[in-house]
Amino acid sequence: MRDNLPERMEHGGRVRWHRTREQGRLLDFSANVNPYPPEIPWNPDPSALYDYPDDRYEALKEEIGRAFGRGTDEIAVGNGSVELIRAFCSAVLGRGDAACIVPPTFAEYEMAVRLAGARCTPKEAGAAVRFLCNPNNPTGRLCSREEVLRLLSGTAARGSYLFLDEAFIELADPRQSVVDVRHENLFLLRSLTKSFAVPGIRFGYAFGTPELIARVETVRLPWTVNTFAEAFAIEAFRHYDLLRASRERIAREREWLSAGLESLCLTYEPPSANYILIEIPLPAELLVERLLSRGILVRDCRSFGLPCHIRVAVRTREENRQLIEALEACLP
Repeated sequence: MRDNLPERMEHGGRVRWHRTREQGRLLDFSANVNPYPPEIPWNPDPSALYDYPDDRYEALKEEIGRAFGRGTDEIAVGNGSVELIRAFCSAVLGRGDAACIVPPTFAEYEMAVRLAGARCTPKEAGAAVRFLCNPNNPTGRLCSREEVLRLLSGTAARGSYLFLDEAFIELADPRQSVVDVRHENLFLLRSLTKSFAVPGIRFGYAFGTPELIARVETVRLPWTVNTFAEAFAIEAFRHYDLLRASRERIAREREWLSAGLESLCLTYEPPSANYILIEIPLPAELLVERLLSRGILVRDCRSFGLPCHIRVAVRTREENRQLIEALEACLP
């Protein structure tokens, strides 16, 4: 029996749990999903539940390949991005290996590394994998394409992998993506569910060389993408270009929300996607509780090692207005 398992990580998006306890309407600013998702003509066929999914997901990978100009053997799919993070770590890391993770960033990288028996370090030297979230969660910092390519060149020179998480880049600036780059030291992760605002179906996908993808697919549990999620994803990739309108509307609301935070004299990280990291003048848990009493759920960032920060999603204008009003009432 293993007695050194790490504790489960805390995440946002617990609105369903809070709703059952609070017995009221909540505005969920804790989950970073697209507030202006494209309308997808998706009508799930109940008869699809009678068969197992195609565990090779050939039709789905063909649609992804058409959207990005990649071969099906360069694509992995999973039940959310977290499954692929863990599958990748299980495939390439072992006991005694090290992975470079620079905090604050997505907590599941550390969890996956430790579950694979490896250790985490903030130093790139000697690390078998360098993790980069671009744009970063929770800070929102977006590295340019040139910065990412330089980092890839450096990791490759050391014989290491670059694990690049582009889960939010579709809602930030896709011009900075390196999804078109084929490199034996690169594993690139994406998430459909954030961009199309369907976190309930759990779907993530990734790109790498055929050899690396084969290893990840071997580690991944079979049939984890259910038939409803597969059907939605196929239709979403057929309408992938509609995300441009989402980005434009998010950018306008992000600017408005940022101005509202400035009016409250709050300091925040320069945002690039559909969320903003905010420094607050009191412990995060106190403000979270005050906002919750007003029907507003935000992300407590203590689990990122930031005890006086919250992260808020960019939502619609009226919802963002309600957030600013609630912050004004709850701040000291």
